[in-house]
Amino acid sequence: MSEEPKNTTRPAFLKWASFLLALIVLTCAILAYTAQVRFLAPGPLQQDVSVMIPRGAGLEKISDLLVKEGVIDDPLVFQLGARYTQRSKNLKAGEYLFPAQISIDQAIGILESGKSIVYSVTIPEGKTSQEIVDLLLAEPTLEGTINLTPDEGSLLPETYHFVRGDSRQSIIDRMQADLSKTLQELWDKRQENLPLKSPQEALILASIVEKETGIASERPLVAGVFVNRLNKSMRLQSDPTVTYGITLGKAALGRSLTRADLKALTAYNTYTIDGLPPGPIANVGRSALEAVMQPAATKYLYFVADGTGGHAFARTLKEHNKNVRIWRSVQMK
Repeated sequence: MSEEPKNTTRPAFLKWASFLLALIVLTCAILAYTAQVRFLAPGPLQQDVSVMIPRGAGLEKISDLLVKEGVIDDPLVFQLGARYTQRSKNLKAGEYLFPAQISIDQAIGILESGKSIVYSVTIPEGKTSQEIVDLLLAEPTLEGTINLTPDEGSLLPETYHFVRGDSRQSIIDRMQADLSKTLQELWDKRQENLPLKSPQEALILASIVEKETGIASERPLVAGVFVNRLNKSMRLQSDPTVTYGITLGKAALGRSLTRADLKALTAYNTYTIDGLPPGPIANVGRSALEAVMQPAATKYLYFVADGTGGHAFARTLKEHNKNVRIWRSVQMK
């Protein structure tokens, strides 16, 4: 009986299948290693760049934006890496700063952190509410409009931080909240026996102090003069109140005050009204509020500019008139 021929086809097939499988595994390993190297290696970015990631952007959209801005050059590795490291759903919208040569892994880390670029706007003390609105409207990194020009004196000048896309109204809201909190805090710690009946009256006086001097160290002394005059039922006779009575904070006066201005019958002219005007004449900083709540103990009743940026103070009208003559001589030089 003859032997059946051996089946050599199956062993050959298994041999080639094993070889092919090994080749596939090796190829996958090489690709995975290459992807990992590219994932961790320095990227193509030559200089720092900021990129805005819009709300609702998916992984593919984000990778396309980063390629467009030169942050990465392999969107597939970015997408696969984000998914493999289980961070693809943690990427947050915002404006981010990517440093030069940042790796894909580091770029994902920045997007995951949510630490957007922070901007700031500094609101100078003594600005009117309209001036502050105009300043915020001119800030290009903020969005939206401002619903209504805030009441005079209702904003706290300070440096405010924000991210691109924050609304202008949100800055106004923060300024109002900060003013309310600061005013009440300082009012609760005020000196006893001040001639001020409410936090609002303190705010009004602080706005006058704010406009009278830009020297922080001088403000308690200026506040002390006004407190003394209020206690003696003397008119405050503050030039900035005359100006505000004319402009109501809508625009700069654009000229010097005249004698006729000092005699004008407006609600804010402290040369013609008794006591405080009906409202603040500007938005005040913390320093002016502190000065009014804790005025310097002094017997001064008058002050006038001294030509150096500060003021000369006097107890009597005679002394004051002498200081005025000196100031006028300085002006004429």
